[in-house]
Amino acid sequence: MKLFFGKKHLQLSKEEKTKKRNEHLLLILSGILMGIGFPPFPFPLTLLLFVGLVPYFYVIEKRKTLGEINRATYLTFFVFSVITLYWVGSWQKQADTFLMIAGGTLLFVNPLFFLIPSTLLYFARKIFPTRLVIFLFPFFWVCYEYLYMLTDLSFPWLTLGNGLAKFTIFIQAADIIGAVGLSIVVIYINIFLYRSLVNFKASKKKFIFALSAAIVIFLVLVSYGWFKLSTFKVSNAKIKVGLIQPNLDPWDKWDVSKLDNLTNLYLNLSQEAVNKGAKLIIWPETALPVFLMDGSYSHTLSQIYSFLQKNHVYLLTGMPDVRYYFKGDNIPSDAVKGGNGNFYYTMYNGILLLSPNSYAVQRYGKMKLVPFGERTPFVDEFPFLGKLIKWGVGISGWNVGRDTTNFSLPASISDSASKKIFSSDSIHIDGLVCYESIFPYFITNFVQRGAEMLAVVTNDSWYGKSSGPYQHEDISILRAVENRRTVVRAANGGISCVINPLGEVKTQSKLFTKTFIVGDVPLENVETFFTKYSLIIPVISSGISLWVFGFYFLLKLKRNIS
Repeated sequence: MKLFFGKKHLQLSKEEKTKKRNEHLLLILSGILMGIGFPPFPFPLTLLLFVGLVPYFYVIEKRKTLGEINRATYLTFFVFSVITLYWVGSWQKQADTFLMIAGGTLLFVNPLFFLIPSTLLYFARKIFPTRLVIFLFPFFWVCYEYLYMLTDLSFPWLTLGNGLAKFTIFIQAADIIGAVGLSIVVIYINIFLYRSLVNFKASKKKFIFALSAAIVIFLVLVSYGWFKLSTFKVSNAKIKVGLIQPNLDPWDKWDVSKLDNLTNLYLNLSQEAVNKGAKLIIWPETALPVFLMDGSYSHTLSQIYSFLQKNHVYLLTGMPDVRYYFKGDNIPSDAVKGGNGNFYYTMYNGILLLSPNSYAVQRYGKMKLVPFGERTPFVDEFPFLGKLIKWGVGISGWNVGRDTTNFSLPASISDSASKKIFSSDSIHIDGLVCYESIFPYFITNFVQRGAEMLAVVTNDSWYGKSSGPYQHEDISILRAVENRRTVVRAANGGISCVINPLGEVKTQSKLFTKTFIVGDVPLENVETFFTKYSLIIPVISSGISLWVFGFYFLLKLKRNIS
């Protein structure tokens, strides 16, 4: 850690102490501005993201050593993380101790990842003229955001572009540049506003240029957004979907003895949705606390199929899913030996699609698991961690799903007007489980395979009436715009909603209410530029960052040799 933070000064003069205190206040201010610019604070405060980094830039531009820069960075983004991620530990009466420890630890660990762009900034200063280096900072930032999506510790919740979700006209460019592209735009606006501020007295010409650059960038995205909102034609091909929100206590629902009551609750709400015309019913994440398809719950399964057949509707539901493997099967490497070693099994936080016409079940296993909450990081490399780290409700040991498959429904379940529009006999749906909806590049894989709508099943009730459920809903807005697909969310306690391809929330539930939503869901099949070429910006940013990193150490090695 010495490499990143350096040595702490022990002796400071009175003037130095005053300067340091003022700088600390500016860094804290920056963190506060960024934090209250992020959801769930209302839209006008979103504009603070465009100025939130200005105090931070003012301080780090004056700092010379890597340690000084990174200490400043950590302070700013610790404040930012506390304001935005305070909810992760749940902090409710029923919350598991391990969950609270993990959430509290995250608040201190998450700011460390922001040291990636600040460290690269320091390296770049050793290569390029100092006054130009700040313009590379947005690429270093995107490199960090992308890398944070790739490992077992991934938690890219604070991708800066996510904070703009409610700024509907501005985020339309996400269909070209994605959420991380919006991050670049936000940071460049901050940079030019900072440069205009420092040149306000020094150079009128530079002041006007920098301010004009910030305004032009802002207006370009607003103009594009206005154009898209004015001209985009939502598909006339639609399916009527019923989203079921049972509002179950997330801890209490794992009591298997209440299975019949839970099943009846879901079926009663589903019947109300069917009565309003729903052809596809969606239940939330882990809707029932059992492995429904393992053969032990034939009565419950029979109830569900009777409902589907009676109403001729389909059910897409989050559900714990176990799969068994026997001698001669293609046994996955992460399968667990069961019984006396006669079989193996894997368990998934899954999604099932049940049909009224067949007992064949389409299945998907969640591929992006929440670190610690659903899967212990690096457990494949260090298996003992899986036994060491588990939390109370026993869901921290899921296997990782293996394929980005879409669910298929017959086009005949759409309304009569839509049937004439479909070019194929099937409707393709991307089913996502909760946390997966925050990974933009992961979702493009489903859309490239033909997904015409995105369905998120989730359970945000672990976090009470905190910022978490609102932020999670807003992140889905970016996924809708990036791919121009309708996103539907079925959440246990909320927020359930329908988000159209323009990122507009057409209907939504209130948090912690037992209810259902029925809505028409447009089905789109055109691929956006982002869907096709989503990795352009992160690859360029990572390439620039890798070059700076490598060149810095080559220069350092050369100096040491000479």
